[in-house]
Amino acid sequence: MKRFIQGECRGQSTLLPESLDDYVADTNPVRVGDVFVDELDLGRLGFDGVIPAETGRPAYHPADLLKIYIYGYLNRIQSSRRLERKAQRNVELMWLTGRLMPDFKTIANFRKDNGKAIRGVCREFVVLCQQLGLFAEALVAIDGSKFKAVKNRDRNFTSAKLRRRMAEIESSINRYLMALDTADRQEPAVAQVKAERLHDKIATLKAKMQELKDIEVQLNETPDKQISLTDPDARSMKTRGTGVVGYNVQAAVDAKHHLIVTHEVTNDGVDRDQLSTMAKQAREAMGVEELSAVADRGYFKGEEILACHEAGITVFVPKTLTSGATAAGRFGKGDFI
Repeated sequence: MKRFIQGECRGQSTLLPESLDDYVADTNPVRVGDVFVDELDLGRLGFDGVIPAETGRPAYHPADLLKIYIYGYLNRIQSSRRLERKAQRNVELMWLTGRLMPDFKTIANFRKDNGKAIRGVCREFVVLCQQLGLFAEALVAIDGSKFKAVKNRDRNFTSAKLRRRMAEIESSINRYLMALDTADRQEPAVAQVKAERLHDKIATLKAKMQELKDIEVQLNETPDKQISLTDPDARSMKTRGTGVVGYNVQAAVDAKHHLIVTHEVTNDGVDRDQLSTMAKQAREAMGVEELSAVADRGYFKGEEILACHEAGITVFVPKTLTSGATAAGRFGKGDFI
């Protein structure tokens, strides 16, 4: 092992710093998160548990759980189980929470029960950025991202998927009925065992068919002809390569510091109807009278551009490519001036 950088011996005694604060540098972002949360009025924002109960086991203060949640956001840690493990071994989180180690269920319930209040925290952060002059340029970029829901794709139904599923079950029932005819021509002992097994499978498939017919009735009553059993708000959306059952999260980001000005969770898989809504929310959040917004060609829609113009918002959106000339190997309209 010569001529290599050598590590220390595991049995070597080490004199650690006297306090946990020595491990966190003065420029560490967790110090900003700590001060930001401590200055928030969590009761006004609507967080549960700000006033402790007089009886029962003491609970974690919402400020400590919010710090864990913000730390996970900054470091792209979404799983509550991973945040639980990080709180047990990560020095930054130990400093941030004072060595508190809540379990994953506590972290997940905090996030689930305080969704509206967490949105209020996002607004407070935008206001802080506005006061610090970080939104000096009134220019935002708008785009959407598909977020997968925590659910099985088989629990989401569209009209086409429902018809395909029912056709598969009908085919399976017919196949089992043919197998029953074959079993009738075999020896009685073998035929009886096989027939009982096939009858059970046919009964299961018929029950599944009836369940799908009930789902079809609910499906026809929905406006967008789509239903999700596990997560009612999730929708099947087209993405590059394959579909995903989830949400279309819209975000407006300032052009200078790349800070998220505003965001909105939608279940519409198409971005075309979101331009004016996001631009107006961004202008309100930034507190400016004039705003310019840029977006990709997926947002191009005449009605949305007109709505932005009437609201005093300048948008820059490339026109959609409707000509098939380029795909056919010919010159497109963009090649001619």
